[in-house]
Amino acid sequence: MFRRRSFSFLLLAALPLALPAQSRLQSPLHDDIVRIAAEAHGRVGVACALPGKALYCSLDPSELLPMQSVYKLPIAIAVFHAVETGHLSLSQKLHFTPSQLIAPTGYSPLRDQHSHGAVDMTVQELLRRTIVDSDNVTSDVLLRAIGGPSAAEQYLASIELYGIHIRDYEGDVDRNVQLQYRNVGEARSLVNLLLRLDLHSPLTPPHTQLLLGWMADSHTGDQRLGALLPPGTVVAGKTGTSGQDRTTINATNDVGLITLPDGRRLAVAVLIANSSAPYAVRQRVIAEIARAIYQDAVK
Repeated sequence: MFRRRSFSFLLLAALPLALPAQSRLQSPLHDDIVRIAAEAHGRVGVACALPGKALYCSLDPSELLPMQSVYKLPIAIAVFHAVETGHLSLSQKLHFTPSQLIAPTGYSPLRDQHSHGAVDMTVQELLRRTIVDSDNVTSDVLLRAIGGPSAAEQYLASIELYGIHIRDYEGDVDRNVQLQYRNVGEARSLVNLLLRLDLHSPLTPPHTQLLLGWMADSHTGDQRLGALLPPGTVVAGKTGTSGQDRTTINATNDVGLITLPDGRRLAVAVLIANSSAPYAVRQRVIAEIARAIYQDAVK
């Protein structure tokens, strides 16, 4: 069972005390991140954490920004919790109904394979597709199975993960892009979520490893957090991206655990919102920020 005191103590022991604000502002890493983020021509939130080392990487870390598919990570954690409490099982099959079809503009390999719905799939396979492929339909099927957005957000609050708001299904956001401003998160809160998975997971060890393995197997972020890191660096991440058909793109994100040469995991979250820069530039901004943080972490 999760115990508040144990996690609070662990987090305080693992992370060093922050330097005064003036010291952070004079940090070369902070200066690099500010310079790189400016190339996005939008709103950028950055946070990071590494047990045992102070990294001054924060840039508007408490600003609530659209998560897009990043929110599938906390949804997956809530689904695993439902499995562990007996409300679901990984082998249980859920039915993808025609009523759960999403708009053609929404991303879903499952919908593309079964354009009329009417297919059964295990919870484990739905979870895998949600994390590895970032499938919008599988995410919505799972979210409904645990009671909807409010149930997922209530679970996060129950384990003291705040600053992450799950309000709408992917299918609804596909139909009304303005709803993405309701599924929002803070960069620092997403880093806290990553730290929880790494240091004191609310899930059992087998489920934690299964989830982290899927995150590492995903290739949706190949041009983001891991793009400029040393070859072979393991990044267990989750991306989020708005559609590409608007002048100002509302979200280009990546959050993840980066395994360092000494085996420690560096938690990083970079969220870009309302950017007018080209897609390739937004991805490069995330990659360059991740490289700057990584290089400071391994010094």
